[in-house]
Amino acid sequence: MAQILIGTSGYSYREWVGPVYPEGTKTKDYLPYYSGLFPTVELNFSYHAMPKAQNLAKMLADSGDKLTFSIKAHRTLTHEINPSLWEWEAKTYLTAIEPLLGAERLEAVLFQFPYSFHYTVDNRRYLDKLLTYFKGVPLAVEFRTADWFTGKVIDGMKARNVPLVSLDLPELPKLPPTMDVVTSSLAYIRLHGRNKETWWGSDEHARYDYLYDDSEIDAWAERIKRITEQAKRIVVYFNNHPFGKAVQNAQTLEKILKKIGIIQ
Repeated sequence: MAQILIGTSGYSYREWVGPVYPEGTKTKDYLPYYSGLFPTVELNFSYHAMPKAQNLAKMLADSGDKLTFSIKAHRTLTHEINPSLWEWEAKTYLTAIEPLLGAERLEAVLFQFPYSFHYTVDNRRYLDKLLTYFKGVPLAVEFRTADWFTGKVIDGMKARNVPLVSLDLPELPKLPPTMDVVTSSLAYIRLHGRNKETWWGSDEHARYDYLYDDSEIDAWAERIKRITEQAKRIVVYFNNHPFGKAVQNAQTLEKILKKIGIIQ
């Protein structure tokens, strides 16, 4: 039976004070409190700012000894790629995440590519170089456009033992299809909500402000049950973070999986 870890994308949101964290909770106490709720967290601050080793070491200390981390790659490796500088950025990033690797509490580095990153010869070559550069580090790759979901790409991910992220998104033209292809012993799942009307807007808060209903969570529980037949470990992150909705949905999923005997 695969081990399943459920958490949220991010944890440091002031609007979670009240819905998630007790009133009066200070910023420095968010992570210690979160670590009592879930076994894993996906860090996304590292997309906007290059992470630093000392900060990640402090997060390890603040979260006890059990919480595991996935961490998003910096934007210079996925969204703002400079062909002459990306290797320097990658080296800086690898140095920063050494505390997570050393503590064996890193689930994966997430390369989340934007919709503009299409299936082209140049992009395929860059992806190959990037994954090779990070060889030996647990990785996961998320594409936001459907043209990457081909047999050739899937076979390439399997050959590299890198998870192709399973997504929950609005059903909109050219977005990735609803499919769960296990390409590694680790399966990586991200749920972003289904807001069709706000998906293409510039307001990220509105884009992810979505609460899954019980029937939608039930459907995901069945999908996860099928994934357990192929993967040894599964991480699930809810990215519908506004107003703590990710926490509510993550806890519901956990209850459902316990009820059907997938987790204890």
